Amino acid sequence: MKITIINGPNLNLLGIREKEIYGDTNFGDYFDLLQKEFPNIDLESFQSNSEGAIIDKIQEIGFTNDGIIINAGAYSHTSIAISDAIAAVSTPVVEVHISNVFSRERFRHHSYITKNCKGLICGFGLKSYKLAIHDFL
Repeated sequence: MKITIINGPNLNLLGIREKEIYGDTNFGDYFDLLQKEFPNIDLESFQSNSEGAIIDKIQEIGFTNDGIIINAGAYSHTSIAISDAIAAVSTPVVEVHISNVFSRERFRHHSYITKNCKGLICGFGLKSYKLAIHDFL
């Protein structure tokens, strides 16, 4: 089984930025733990601050992977293009957010990508990614 985690803008700063919201663990360290916990899954991680690169990655893996987990960050609330890319591929996608976006600023309460995803997991910190992986098992 192959699952790719796609992280969007500013998620490369996990462990550094707004620790009260996102915690103090960087994603690389957390990804290493996921790989150890799920040794029978071919896990891949991709991060970009560029909307186009995220779309390119979805299109690249969206017909061959068993699953995609996406945290599109702020693009969740603005990107019709990422939503369209998810709709265009056959691989199921689970949207995740580290924070509970519904307890934050009102503009974060709407995601353009959710309607094209299999489901949405938010508010469980980095554990949100682990919960998404379990959905594909």
